Amino acid sequence: MTQSGAEPVRQPEYPFDQAVTARAAVDASGVVTDWNEGARRLLGYASEEIVGKSAGCLLARGQEAVRPPEGATRWNGSVVLRHRDGSEVPVRLLAHRTDPDMTSRGEWLLFSRLPRDEPEAAGPLDEVPRWAFARSPCPVAIYDTELRLLAVNAAMAGVIGLPEDEIIGLRIPEIGGKPQSAELEQQMLRVLATGERLDVESFMRTGGEAREHAWSAHLTPLADDHGAVHGVCLTAHDITETYLGRRRLQLVNDASVRIGTALDITRTAEELAEVCVPDLADFVTVDLLDLQDRDDTGETTPAASSSADVALRRVAQLSVTPGSPEAAIDLGTMGVYPPSSPHARCLASGRPLFHPIRPRDALGWPEPQSAQARVVEEHGLHSVMAVPILARGVTLGVAVFYRHRHPEPFVPDDVLLAEEITARAAVCIDNARRFTRERETALALQRSLLPQSLPRPAAVEVASRYLPAAPHTGIGGDWFDVIPLSGLRVALVVGDVVGHGIQASATMGRLRTAVRTLADVDLPPDELLTHLDDLVIRLSQESDVGQPAGDVGATCLYAVYDPISRTCAMAAAGHPTPALALPDGTVEFVDIPVGPPLGVGGLPFEAVERELPEGALLALYTDGLIEDRLRDIDEGRAALADALGRPDGSLDSICRRILDKLGSASGARDDIALLLARTRVLDASRVVDWEVEADPAEVSRIRHLVADQLGAWGLDELVFTTELAVSELVTNAIRHATPPIRLRLIHDATLICEVSDSSSTAPHLRRARTYDEGGRGLLLVAQLTQRWGSRHHATGKTIWAEQLLPPAAD
Repeated sequence: MTQSGAEPVRQPEYPFDQAVTARAAVDASGVVTDWNEGARRLLGYASEEIVGKSAGCLLARGQEAVRPPEGATRWNGSVVLRHRDGSEVPVRLLAHRTDPDMTSRGEWLLFSRLPRDEPEAAGPLDEVPRWAFARSPCPVAIYDTELRLLAVNAAMAGVIGLPEDEIIGLRIPEIGGKPQSAELEQQMLRVLATGERLDVESFMRTGGEAREHAWSAHLTPLADDHGAVHGVCLTAHDITETYLGRRRLQLVNDASVRIGTALDITRTAEELAEVCVPDLADFVTVDLLDLQDRDDTGETTPAASSSADVALRRVAQLSVTPGSPEAAIDLGTMGVYPPSSPHARCLASGRPLFHPIRPRDALGWPEPQSAQARVVEEHGLHSVMAVPILARGVTLGVAVFYRHRHPEPFVPDDVLLAEEITARAAVCIDNARRFTRERETALALQRSLLPQSLPRPAAVEVASRYLPAAPHTGIGGDWFDVIPLSGLRVALVVGDVVGHGIQASATMGRLRTAVRTLADVDLPPDELLTHLDDLVIRLSQESDVGQPAGDVGATCLYAVYDPISRTCAMAAAGHPTPALALPDGTVEFVDIPVGPPLGVGGLPFEAVERELPEGALLALYTDGLIEDRLRDIDEGRAALADALGRPDGSLDSICRRILDKLGSASGARDDIALLLARTRVLDASRVVDWEVEADPAEVSRIRHLVADQLGAWGLDELVFTTELAVSELVTNAIRHATPPIRLRLIHDATLICEVSDSSSTAPHLRRARTYDEGGRGLLLVAQLTQRWGSRHHATGKTIWAEQLLPPAAD
């Protein structure tokens, strides 16, 4: 029943006489709200005569005896009621609250068995109790064909918590007053109808105990020799320990699945708390020691001192109450625990502990103790259990479990369960800790191997971005580089080493160094990739014993841009082709014959040359930018083209736009390296070119031409040194090289002199002896200029020398 004015609880429909039991309902103010036919038979009042009136008018004597104890959900006792004709009727009452959780002031349902008018004739039913009790050593109850209690043995009376004479003749819902009672009666009705035995399980509090019990009920039809069913025998078995054991095993299985889904310390600690609340505890905290300064030598971490405070960081906490009001420490903050606290005592002993909490005992909680004492009292914390978090001989922290909604305190089996779950979480936390440290080491190594700052070449304006993969993937071997070359040319490089981790980062560093070394030799892109391929094959062969050849692999794109000729030569080894955004907004992907990845060997690489207008934007990237499990490569390329379709603005803003469009989805799977280069063109007035005849007399003419050109450029201070350098370079070409011979001067941030010929012989410095007439030319050039070098090309070689410009006049 509900409070007055609310809809009454509907009784289930049964094929039985409902008037055999007197039933009434009384609300919280003592007013009668329901009155059945059985109550009319007992006291003579019709329903319309008594509903709405005070129940006190029915009492003849014993008013004090009908006051249930404070907080009671069930009451039974003897009262004397007044019949409608004025006579007194002694009655045994059994009452249940309609809201057993007492979340509101509800009504009471009252039941009483009606006396029999005359004894029934003897029959088979008289033999039913004797048969049942003779065969059952367990708590037994016998019910007739209307599912009214005929008899119980002493064990069943103890389980119910009521004497037999007060419950005989009542149905199970009238005795138990719980939803489980009605469900059990439905199963008994099924036994009556089918005549077949049925086993059911129920979980409820019985006999007034605070602790819930699990029961296995065996429902047996009581039939005579002819098969006629005369009742039901209910035999109960207490399976609480078995039930709790199954629950604990299920909790361990859940922990193995739910804990450790990510290599993240905080998330793993949260998963530990989520598994244990509410099945094991009502409030769980996970606090970790600061292990940044500890190594992983495998030695056991020393236990905390029993006389010293312990500093722990709160990593996770969870409560059955939203917001975890039981917490005295905020997430992420350090708490200092005195030696008498459960945290410190658990860490000092290295073993779990559990004990009850006294309401006014702070138990050595962290300061302020008064605040923790208020939490204990306000939330009713009554039991605590602390378990050390140990993994591989290292103490990582402590997990603490509390109960306040669970009425039962922690028991030794709960400690074993908490140890098992915490041990699983400890290994996952330690794995996450080691992975985090390895990732940080790999990131530091990778940052040290990548360019700390990009050069500012005259040929291009550059900008770059690097995004490491998500933590669970590991650091990759992506890299990029910008390498100034002779003749104002610039090399643009992007590469990607196969795999992740420190090994991939170390291999990336070796390849990046090799590319810079080969670029310094000024090899064409296809030849450079061929040499790099040989290096990767050697690295793979030198890998650890037991690893198959080919474990080391990489992809690479190498491009060389010349701002004078406006040409860009490119070659790729298994790498995505670059995107080219022209000044008019057109975007295309350069058609490059993509060779095999580095490390395959035996296959050639092919370079292509493309003329680029001034202001063209070249985008070099690794596959992490355009490839993702949620989209195919074509979608990624389309998204990149869309982001490059507006080449206006700074390169940094374009980088941000590209990563906003592509980086969030791709970065979770693989690293992303992005290099943007906007082309520049050197003004024709800053480049002069002369053809030189293979005649020693040409040297004088060339010296005069150089002097005149430097005067026109306002570089009179460099005339003397430039004439000497040009004389030596041209003279060497006339004497030792093959025509045609050409001289080129380039005036930009420096002054560059280049002498080209058709010979492939590489020049080199040598020390001339005292009486040698020659051999000092290149040595003199090296002394007069800032730097010098040579490069080979399809028609021969070029020797170049570079000088710094004089400081500008104030």
